[in-house]
This record gives sequence, C-alpha cells and structure tokens, in this order.
Amino acid sequence: MGTGARLIETIGERRLIVAIGVVFLVAAAIRGYVRIASGTAPTSALFVSVFISIPALILLYGGYRLREMDIHPDFHSTVATWTTGGVLAMVGFLAVYNVVVEGGISNPDRAFTILPAFSALAGFALGLRDAQIKTSKREIDTTVEQLRMSNERLEQFAYAASHDLQEPLRMVSSYLQLLERRADDELTDETREFLAYAVDGADRMRAMVDGLLVYSRIDTEGKPFETVALEDVVERAVDDLGVLIEECDAEITVGDLPQVEGDEMQLHRLVQNLLQNALEYTDDDPRVRVTAERNGDTWILSVQDNGIGIDPANQDDIFEVFKRLHTREEYPGTGIGLALCQRIAERHGGEIWVDSEPGKGSTFSVSLPVERASQPSPKRRGGPSVSSRR
Repeated sequence: MGTGARLIETIGERRLIVAIGVVFLVAAAIRGYVRIASGTAPTSALFVSVFISIPALILLYGGYRLREMDIHPDFHSTVATWTTGGVLAMVGFLAVYNVVVEGGISNPDRAFTILPAFSALAGFALGLRDAQIKTSKREIDTTVEQLRMSNERLEQFAYAASHDLQEPLRMVSSYLQLLERRADDELTDETREFLAYAVDGADRMRAMVDGLLVYSRIDTEGKPFETVALEDVVERAVDDLGVLIEECDAEITVGDLPQVEGDEMQLHRLVQNLLQNALEYTDDDPRVRVTAERNGDTWILSVQDNGIGIDPANQDDIFEVFKRLHTREEYPGTGIGLALCQRIAERHGGEIWVDSEPGKGSTFSVSLPVERASQPSPKRRGGPSVSSRR
C-alpha cells in the first residue's frame, strides 16, 4: 500500500475531500483579507477569493454527500485519490514551471491558489466518473455471476427432473401396455382407445423431457470448438435420416460446403433437425437443397425446401420452446427442435432465421464462424453431390 493510500485510509475518503475544500476556502479568505489589508481594492480582492471559494464549496458539499451518491463504498477512495492527485499534479506543475521558465510565475499567490483549487475540482469530477464506472462494472459482474449460478441451478434442476421423471413415465407406459395385454379379452374398444391415448401421452412426455434436457445443457456439455467440415456433418445427418428419406421419396441436393469453427456434435444435431423439418413439413415429395455462402467472417448455411411454408407473422414464434403451429395429428414432433437449433447457433456466436411464405417452401439460414485463418474451401471435383430418392 502506497503512502497516499495509507493517508487516505487513515484520514478517511470523505474527510480528506472535505479537508481539501476547507483548505482552499480558508486560503481564499486569508488571501482576500491580506489583499484588502495591503491596500488592494476590495472588489478585486473579493473577486479572486470568491473565484477560489467556488471549487472549495463544491468539494465541501461533494465530500459531505459522498455516501449518498450512487457509488459503492469500496470506490470512495478512488474519488479521494483523484481529488488529491489533481491538487498535487497542479502544484508540482506550477513549482517546476516557476523554476524552469525564466522569470517564473508573475503572480504566484494567485496561481498557487486558483489553479490547484480548480484542478482539485477536476480531479473530484474525474474520480466520481471513475468510481461510477467501477461501481457499474461490479454490479454487472455481480449480475452476471448471479445469472451464471441461476443457470447452473436451472440446468441441475432440468437434469434431475429429466432423470427422475424418466422412470415414472416409463413405468406408466409399461404398466398400461401390460394392462392392455393381460385384460385384452375384457376391454372394450373404447377402453383400448383410452389406453392408447394414455400410452401415447406418456411417450410424448418422455420425448419432451429428453428434449428439454438436451436444450438446457447446450452450453455446459458442449465440446471445445474445432475445425469442422460441414460436408461431413451433412453427410452424417443424411445417413441418419435415411429411413425417413426413403419413406418420403425425398431428394436432397448438397452444394459445396466449407469448413467452420464449431462443435461437430452440436452442428450435426442442428443440421439433422433442419433436414428433418424440411422432410416432414411438406405435402409433396420433399426437395431439399443445402448450400453455404461466405459473408465476411461468417458462413451462411442454408437449408431450402419445397414444404408448406410459414406465415411471416409466426416466423419468430417457431424458435420458442414447445411452440407448435400445427397439431401433432397433422405433423409429428415435440416443438423443441428449432429452439434447440437457435441455442446451438447462439453458442457458436451466430443466429438462425427463416425466409418463407405459406405454400412456397422455407429457407432456414444459420450464420457460423469461419474457420480460423482459412480461405473459402475449394469446390469438390465433380460438382455438387446429390442424394435423390433414397
């Protein structure tokens, strides 16, 4: 701890600022009295004294009200340090100027009272600003830490809820199916229908809980970013959706894709969700095209389909958790896939959006960071790959 810091701690921040104000106020009074006693015109002497008294009174008031200002007590010393530094800096400058410059200062008593007083006031103002910035930064840091802890607790709760709910839901579904098998001869058609609804509800609840668990752990269980070839990611996603592609008689066209910085597993989930939506939300044979375009420091990955489209009024809603625009009878799903895609895009420092009109298909676009120190990937020989009517 330096001498100045020890002095401030010993005297106290508020007392030191008030003391500086008192010193200049007393100096103004003494100077006025001496000037008048020496025959200087009272108006001239009082003018200079009042001029010195203005910053002195402001320092007195500011030091007295320091505790009531929107500044954390830990940073009161910052204000005191700036105020003291303003005085010492100006006094040191005047002293050096008086020695170095030929002829020195023409009116030393005026210079050594007026200029340090206003320099102290300037230091006080800068100290207040610095202390307010530090206070705001501490508040932000505290809020961020509270949010981090809150997110951790929510993720722990989501994990515990998912883990604890899985078994009861599995038991409900299993025992309902067991009941249906053992009492098959005694059940009416209506009872079988009710049991089917109950089993379906339990299975859907399990799927929703699983999706919520994955959604809540995007950040905590994500892997460190590495160079990822989007071509491989899309190829794996197409392979995983092979059965659905065959059932839909779909055609998927893949353009030239780059390498990006990201989490390969999460990017695979993002691409697979977008492709699955493109395959499911269509009334005709699905035609899907996957392309990428460079835009500054990001790649824009786009998945275009010929599906049912989305009303512009609902295009923001589809990225909300469990938000569905259609009934499960019309189109399957849990309503969490696009929300998951949004979380993955955000973790990669990008965003996701959709361009669509009802009946005219949709184009989902995701911005992803360019590979470090990379150039646009060269095109593969033979042109774009096409997976058709698998």
